[in-house]
Amino acid sequence: MKNTVHSPLDPTPRAKAFAGIVVIGYALISLIPLVWILMTSFRTPQDAIAYPPQVVTQPSLIGYVNLFTTRSRVGAQELAALPPPATWYEGLVREQQMILAGPSRFADRYLNSVLIGFGSTLLSVVLGTLAAYAFSRFRVPGKDDLLFFILSTRMMPPIAVAIPVYLMYRAVGLSDTHLGLILLYTVVNLSLAVWLLKGFMDEIPREYEEAAMVDGYTRFQAFVKVVLPQAATGIATTAIFCLIFAWNEYAFALLLTSGTAQTSPPFIPTIIGEGGLDWPAMAAGTTLFLLPVLVFTVLLRKHLLRGITFGAIRK
Repeated sequence: MKNTVHSPLDPTPRAKAFAGIVVIGYALISLIPLVWILMTSFRTPQDAIAYPPQVVTQPSLIGYVNLFTTRSRVGAQELAALPPPATWYEGLVREQQMILAGPSRFADRYLNSVLIGFGSTLLSVVLGTLAAYAFSRFRVPGKDDLLFFILSTRMMPPIAVAIPVYLMYRAVGLSDTHLGLILLYTVVNLSLAVWLLKGFMDEIPREYEEAAMVDGYTRFQAFVKVVLPQAATGIATTAIFCLIFAWNEYAFALLLTSGTAQTSPPFIPTIIGEGGLDWPAMAAGTTLFLLPVLVFTVLLRKHLLRGITFGAIRK
């Protein structure tokens, strides 16, 4: 039998078990707020504000119904004179002594988040990939100064430039437009994209491109067919970080939009129910708001788990 040689730096079984317990414990603690939000979305308004808080309650879809509809309160006699509810969700509304008045604005705000979030992410990744490749492969005058200048744009808090951006957008007609938010989020994310992707580009050996160009490829063909597949891990990672920022951004969305291009983050806190905030509806909106980022991350998980130098020459 072959003897297995253990390095002094290899963790002991006890250390591995302890690390596993710490990781699992941290994951469980981190999931508690998300699980509570999910549970609240399936509660009635009364159960959501019950004190002491109730862990186990009768599930209800009234939060999701209230999220997607607007309602009006009517008297008991008027409610009794109405015909039977035509749908199950109308029956839930009737149980609150209300009638349906129409759809809410959440679906439009949610679609705005999808268009603006994914649109700015795509633009940031495309421009960041091209810029990172240029900084990595070509001799750019003042490269270090330019990279530092690009990074410095992330050092200033967004609220510090909120008023100038608002005045500029109002002057050029980009206020409360999808294009305006896409361009703004792209500019903010571009510095992160360039710095992240440059590190990945530097790890890809130049010999691959040189061999491809010797075989007759142009520089652009070598970039598309050789560099991009090797940089898939970096591109996926950068796309996730850019989407998280654009998807969750609140300050600019609140200041620069009011109706047409308003996204979900400034809209969800304004959901008002009978007697105050409708916590089940807010929890339902938050739960649905988390899904696209979660699905996007799961779809790209195989790229995140690949090594940066997958298929590259080991030095």
